[in-house]
Amino acid sequence: MTYQGVLTKMTTELASPIQYYLVFENDFLNMNQLLNNNITLEFVKYQCLNCGLDKPIFRQGFDRQCFYDTAKAGDWIMRPELSTAHLGKEDRDLEYEKKAQLQPHIVYLANSSNVKVGVTRKSQVPTRWIDQGAHEAIEIVEVPNRYLAGITEVALKGHVADKTNWRKMLKNDIEDENLAEWRDRLSQYIPKEAVDYYIGNNKETHLEFPVNKYPEKPKSLNIIKSQRYSGKLVGIKGQYLIFEDQTVFNIRANEGLVVNISVN
Repeated sequence: MTYQGVLTKMTTELASPIQYYLVFENDFLNMNQLLNNNITLEFVKYQCLNCGLDKPIFRQGFDRQCFYDTAKAGDWIMRPELSTAHLGKEDRDLEYEKKAQLQPHIVYLANSSNVKVGVTRKSQVPTRWIDQGAHEAIEIVEVPNRYLAGITEVALKGHVADKTNWRKMLKNDIEDENLAEWRDRLSQYIPKEAVDYYIGNNKETHLEFPVNKYPEKPKSLNIIKSQRYSGKLVGIKGQYLIFEDQTVFNIRANEGLVVNISVN
């Protein structure tokens, strides 16, 4: 059976284990059902997630021009502290930015390769944690806009990591941490603008990923360079497909590529 479509990040469903779905325009695949099957990936062309044209993808699924034009790729997305919609100031499209920024946001601690701080819209909990491959996470503040979440993250990342080591995460080279204790220790660094939004009585969320075998030395697949790859799917974690030969393929990093997926 062969499916063709443009890659976007996998949709997830919180379960034990987490359920993953690859959604195309006319098809969708429950990726969990493909575990222990041989899969072939073939690069077909590009399809920018903004304009839909066959132009090389630059970042985040967009071609270069769209990346610098679309409101969906503003600097405030990667750096929430740069959000300005709460001031009525436009970056690229004020109406879009109001919808995205002026809603409840969570600052959280997650343990994927190590304990890290991050920001997400409240509506994206626990999706954001799943996408990062975190096996445990906890909220630390819930604020009414993205700016307050951003300045809180900036304050906390002086005392805890804000990046995930993807290789360590995929190898499952991790230790359980008491995130409630981490939250309590870090609470003193919350900026005064956000201190009233501190969440001090919640519990960790634990996540179970559908992985039969973790790679010891994960090697990243560049499907544009190789054009075609076949392998036995043995796990899914974060937004990565994990294959038996220790090849890993990051769906999120390849958004905007049209591929054929054959299940053997």
